[in-house]
Amino acid sequence: MADKLKSAAEKPTNDTADIRAQRNMSDKTIGVMLVDDHAVVRMGFRLLLEGSRDIVVLGEADSGEEAVRQFAELKPDVMVMDISMPGIGGLEAIERILAKEPATRILVLSAHEDAMHARRVLKAGAAGYLTKRSAAEELIRAIGLVHQGKTYLEPGIAQQMAMEQLSGERNPVDTLSEKEFKVFLALAKGQSVQDIADVMSLSPRTVGTHLYNIKQKLGASNSAELAIIAMRAGLIET
Repeated sequence: MADKLKSAAEKPTNDTADIRAQRNMSDKTIGVMLVDDHAVVRMGFRLLLEGSRDIVVLGEADSGEEAVRQFAELKPDVMVMDISMPGIGGLEAIERILAKEPATRILVLSAHEDAMHARRVLKAGAAGYLTKRSAAEELIRAIGLVHQGKTYLEPGIAQQMAMEQLSGERNPVDTLSEKEFKVFLALAKGQSVQDIADVMSLSPRTVGTHLYNIKQKLGASNSAELAIIAMRAGLIET
């Protein structure tokens, strides 16, 4: 296994022409791009996917910004993307990519096992949501379904969403707009208003307005309380 991991790590990932040549060998082959800020995670998923005869990994990115940049070059059939990454993160990357190419198929593969994150990424335009605890064959199945134009939602997450809808319960965080939600998460993780403004290409004044609205909607008076709300909602680790 160690030799296989070493071989995968040494394999170049940016030789697009060679990889495209492999892809053109079969019309059924699915070209995938992996987006995750952890190299070991990407390596593991690359090994897994390359064990499937129907999938070719066209390239990798370690941030939302890099995903947006490489997408235009690689043009993958399916992007498999984490959402919790430094910089703009997965949610913003999804929106930027879909703004340029609305037909892009994006499958989110996340460590978050809550319905709230799934709702957010689907609302942003992702075609599916799967947690990293899922079995290997489920990832391959999800990629295939998303490539076919279908929406994939992990069964456990789908059940959570259904139960919440039946009970009529609504977390106050769900009242936040997409932009407010991103600012909320960043603040809960300890980022400053200026940092958020720089990453999201907003003015500090605009971020301040979002912060005011967030506090009003969530009944919080400071960043510490926002962090507690995020932890209770399972949006950040304790």
